[in-house]
Amino acid sequence: MLVDLRVRRALISVYDKSGVVELARSLYDSGVELISSGGTASVLRSAGIPVTEVAEVTGAPEILGGRVKTLHPKIHGGILADRTNTQHLAELDDHSIAPIDLVVCNLYPFERTVAEPDVAEDDAVEQIDIGGPAMVRAAAKNFSSVAVVVSPARYQFVIDAITTTGSVSLDLRRELAREAFTHTASYEAAIARYFTGPAGWPASLILAGDKVMDLRYGENPHQQAAFYRTGAPGGMAGAEQLHGKELSYNNILDADAATALVSEIDGCGAAIIKHSNPCGAARADGLEDSYREALRCDPVSAFGGIVALNRPCDRATAAAIIEIFTEVVCAPGYSSEALEALRTKKSLRVMRVEPGAPAVSLRSVSGGWLVQSPDGIDPIEDARVVTTREPSPAEWSELQFAWTVAKHVKSNAIVLVKDGAAVGIGAGQMNRLESAELAARRAGERSSGSACASDAFFPFRDAVDAIAGSGARAVIQPGGSVRDDEVIEAANELGLAMVFTGRRHFRH
Repeated sequence: MLVDLRVRRALISVYDKSGVVELARSLYDSGVELISSGGTASVLRSAGIPVTEVAEVTGAPEILGGRVKTLHPKIHGGILADRTNTQHLAELDDHSIAPIDLVVCNLYPFERTVAEPDVAEDDAVEQIDIGGPAMVRAAAKNFSSVAVVVSPARYQFVIDAITTTGSVSLDLRRELAREAFTHTASYEAAIARYFTGPAGWPASLILAGDKVMDLRYGENPHQQAAFYRTGAPGGMAGAEQLHGKELSYNNILDADAATALVSEIDGCGAAIIKHSNPCGAARADGLEDSYREALRCDPVSAFGGIVALNRPCDRATAAAIIEIFTEVVCAPGYSSEALEALRTKKSLRVMRVEPGAPAVSLRSVSGGWLVQSPDGIDPIEDARVVTTREPSPAEWSELQFAWTVAKHVKSNAIVLVKDGAAVGIGAGQMNRLESAELAARRAGERSSGSACASDAFFPFRDAVDAIAGSGARAVIQPGGSVRDDEVIEAANELGLAMVFTGRRHFRH
């Protein structure tokens, strides 16, 4: 039995009213009967578009403050009836139910509500839509007979189809049904996340997000890639691109790493990232000075890197940034003069980014996912001095900065800091001694009088000897090695001040 795909009767019930008047007017002009409820019906009537209230169709009023209005056989029967099933059609006649050919619906703004600080649970619960998802899923299930639209971006597709042919093709209905189920799945996932809370680990992991963009490729040209938004505020998913070519997969990864680092720097800070590792980080009284000190750490690696600032970019800092080739600049804002300078570099991507921390850290492995809570920085005030010599006040400040930077460096990580700037970074080596030697070599003469951070304990004294030999005077590390006594003895012998945090910062 062939299905008549013409649209004669449409139900419109939307929270987001964008474009709904134009859609409804086009449908009405095409001879489509319109059914609606609540606020949507009021908006359409105010625009002079005739509409039938849901309560007139069902013969039942809205009750429970609007919680029940569309949950009725005369609505769901009209949506769910399979037009190829003669029994279904007979039952519609027996119960005087008219078929509904098009459902236009989007849902209460649950994610936007719970993103508000200190939202009350009662307010969150009232934004859990019941009737909307039920109608959307019913229409999507019955896509061969009913078209369903959940996004205003799709209205014009439906208008064009109906004004041209009076119907919505089966191929478009199938595509719209897929979008509808994705919409309700994402909505339910947001609700599940809310009730799970930030520290809970549910029995089932629900991943949902809206696509921000397709990417040209992944880490390498033979890999496909896309970027999705989870709904969390801030961060790269909410960034605004002000200039430059489209972002790549690697650009987004590195820009996120750079923004995460500078967001944890107290005072005016700058960071430069290359291949997910800091190759420079600094804090100073002025932004230009912060950037130049960050660049000074490793100017060779900084070529083609990602720059992040934790203050709005000014003209002088922008001029300094464009002195070498840079892929991306991230900052919370830009002066008009800074933007003018940065836009002289056609390939430079300029991003306005507000920091945002993920609720969880997630990584795929073969056959599954690894999920963990984010690695928050621990207050250095909780650290304890384990050597005879205590750090001076100036050394405490340098140790705090080194510890912050080390958290963002791939393990094994050694960071040397002097005068508020990283002067040597040893990253990603398979043993701590080589990381220490690499950091010292990068720092050169600037390591003299520096403070050192190690992301994990020293298993032997050899790396401590290397650090002291470079001229470092204070060390911060988690402690916890079976050879801690040997390491502390070496520090005392070498005249180092050493601090234990009791907490490590591995980064794989």
